[in-house]
Amino acid sequence: MSQIKILFLGDIVGKIGRKAVIKELPKLKKKYKPDFIIANAENLAHGVGITEKTLAEMMDAGINFFTSGNHIWKNAEAEKIFSENTLPIVRPANYPDGVLGDGYKIVEVGKSKILIANLIGRVFMRENFDCPFRKLEQILKETKNERIDFKIVDFHAEATSEKIAFGKYFDGKVDLVLGTHTHVQTADEKIFKKGTGFICDAGMVGAMDSSIGVDFKNVIDMFLTQISKTFEIPEKGTCIINGVFAIIKQEKGVSCIERVNQENEV
Repeated sequence: MSQIKILFLGDIVGKIGRKAVIKELPKLKKKYKPDFIIANAENLAHGVGITEKTLAEMMDAGINFFTSGNHIWKNAEAEKIFSENTLPIVRPANYPDGVLGDGYKIVEVGKSKILIANLIGRVFMRENFDCPFRKLEQILKETKNERIDFKIVDFHAEATSEKIAFGKYFDGKVDLVLGTHTHVQTADEKIFKKGTGFICDAGMVGAMDSSIGVDFKNVIDMFLTQISKTFEIPEKGTCIINGVFAIIKQEKGVSCIERVNQENEV
């Protein structure tokens, strides 16, 4: 395969996001004809973590692989899923040594092999992660003797400055650096000089009338009172479907990168 078409969906938030995927993905597949579909799943199960059932639902809908982030552990099933390590999902690679799961996987698509890595940022994050720059360098060294045709990275981070610097640093070393985590799609998709496709944030698949997927009342009450609230996820209404479509040419990098920004009623 001299090129590959990738469809990447931003963080899928709760049941409304999963319903939107089921409804909209057939249309996106018809439009873009992707060879491989990836989605960020850290908010899949009612906005907090993953379950085997929600992952299976999204796989049945047509998603081939999942990345994640710091919220992936908020559902107890995550430990079982990563311990068994049979599902097509990765967690951020720069968690400390000994954490369950893989930070990257090499998957076969037709006759091609794709390295999919997940890293997490450090700026404005509460946790104390290892350096994502050095960790991805380590991964590339570990895999340099393997036949890998395409390299895709989900960089799950808060700060746009960190994301842009990360993408630029790995220009020409990986094919795609796709930012996730903020749930707000950015308008800065680009191809760097050495061929790496980049966007600060792919956005989310979730309720439009919300604060990054969460019911406004919960969020506003929290800001007014400074008391943490149990967040609720809207279950119906207009849903936004954010993501990125890219065409990667083998050994030449990205030839096309395009934002996906659709709406549907759930």
